[in-house]
Amino acid sequence: MIPVVSDLAPLVCGLLLAPTGAGKLFGRRTDRLAANTVLVRVLRDGRRATLALRTLGLTELVLAATLLAVPTTAVPGAATAVLGLGFTGYLAYAKATAPESSCGCSARAEGPIGVRAFARAGLVVAGGLAAATAGTAWWSEISGRPVASLIFLLVTATLLAAVSSDLDHLWLVPLRKARIGLFGNPLPSSAGARVPVDATVELLERSLAWQATRPVVRSALLDHWDEEGWRVLRYSGTYPDSRGSRPVSVLFALDLTASIDTAPSPAVRVSLVDEESEKILPADVLALLGAAEN
Repeated sequence: MIPVVSDLAPLVCGLLLAPTGAGKLFGRRTDRLAANTVLVRVLRDGRRATLALRTLGLTELVLAATLLAVPTTAVPGAATAVLGLGFTGYLAYAKATAPESSCGCSARAEGPIGVRAFARAGLVVAGGLAAATAGTAWWSEISGRPVASLIFLLVTATLLAAVSSDLDHLWLVPLRKARIGLFGNPLPSSAGARVPVDATVELLERSLAWQATRPVVRSALLDHWDEEGWRVLRYSGTYPDSRGSRPVSVLFALDLTASIDTAPSPAVRVSLVDEESEKILPADVLALLGAAEN
């Protein structure tokens, strides 16, 4: 293997695993993230799912520290590759059994499992295998080959940013804003026309119904469809009962022609569907959860 790749792989893997591990282990949103993963269904308890995710975070932190401190030892690199393989298998199982669930890759991203999650796991596998063959400490490689090291680190950082959805706010969101600035707003201006889904989501997130449902929602938009003049938006969420946190689908229905400009105070229908029993929960569940939050 090319020396600059194998020798700098421990640095790249360590810098990748350290923030994700710290976010899972110490993050305040770990319980919310765990509630939206397939771990809730597998372990049948939100608290156990959170503990499993924090344990994974601790493992990632230990591997990151070992990779950065003793980069020429093969064991941490091999363990990183095993971790990546295990996570790839977990993603495949989650995609097959609960495609709407979150991957749990980091402490920020809560969206459904997609190609980027598998690509990220694949990079962890490749990085771990490369790190296991490192023959020179990464700091010595950087000082000995500064130009080649800089090029490799820039290419790697670009690749990781492309497959990490939790970094979208650094490059993808500004890029989308720049595109709107250059080509104009894509929203249609004609009254009565169907508006883009993003416009419906923006309208929902400014509504009183969204504020009342926030204690339940645990994900970004997972699915949407139009039916009989309504646009239905589906999110995943959890609600507490005597057995712990139970997964639910949160459904919002809005006028598919409404936007902030035409209906600043829209009518919103809200339904909670228990994902295990597939039964619609009573309407007073939201009121009880809102009272508990206050």
